[in-house]
Amino acid sequence: MQKRSGTIAAALSVLICGSPLLTGCSTYDNNTAFQNAVEKHIAGDYLGAIAHYNKELEINPPDEDVYYNRGNAKNKLGDYSGAISDYNKTIELNPRYESAYVNRGFSKRYLKDYLGAISDFNKVIEINPKHANAFYNRGSVKDILGDYSGAISDYNKTIELNPMSANAYLNRGVAKINSGDNLGAVADFSKAIEIKPNYIKAYFNSGMAKINLEDYYGGISDYSKVIEINPKFIRAYINRGLAKYKVGDVKGFCSDWTQASELGEEEAARWMKEYCQ
Repeated sequence: MQKRSGTIAAALSVLICGSPLLTGCSTYDNNTAFQNAVEKHIAGDYLGAIAHYNKELEINPPDEDVYYNRGNAKNKLGDYSGAISDYNKTIELNPRYESAYVNRGFSKRYLKDYLGAISDFNKVIEINPKHANAFYNRGSVKDILGDYSGAISDYNKTIELNPMSANAYLNRGVAKINSGDNLGAVADFSKAIEIKPNYIKAYFNSGMAKINLEDYYGGISDYSKVIEINPKFIRAYINRGLAKYKVGDVKGFCSDWTQASELGEEEAARWMKEYCQ
């Protein structure tokens, strides 16, 4: 049984919050092409927006905001290389355009150019040392690279600049889990929930930190809250089942893994056959 519990525990993973994409939607008076582009952009018609941004660039001199917005539209469509090209042009026209560096870094992150992303976020911080989103995004890239102490430092700065950033508390908590500071992680997830009630990722990760601390009943409570918010969250059933398994609640863990199996989790079905027959 002990060997099997280790296998189940390996299936646990944290949920981290991704970085928000900043969309610039400036408006120019008496500029039909640009206004049409912005309207389509806001409506979610990114291809239509790009067509109008193209037209704007054909009939008027190069403009940093047009390139920036077209880059944002390309970002929304997953054309990260195209977006980077537009942000490059924006920065060429205005080397201090903070949001262009932020979004270029965001695009580089998607393309797994993590060092390039950090370089862009560094530039934003150089221009504006109080740019909370730049610290937040840089922290998220450091997380990916396994630099958890660096990530925590950036999230600390984010929270200093924006104390109501639930996402920063969430991601700092994840970095603390990865650093082995589960108590600190629980405190951060609690703060994230205080700021943003029903924050499902915070409850989910809090449950994991509590399991790591062998506070299985606390983990069960957190995963129960996740399931209350989203009754189809498969991993919450799996993890709550693991916590119940740890406290010897055979009926409870079999019930949770049954639910996970019915929702399509094959590993839970295998565990059921092994332990719940």
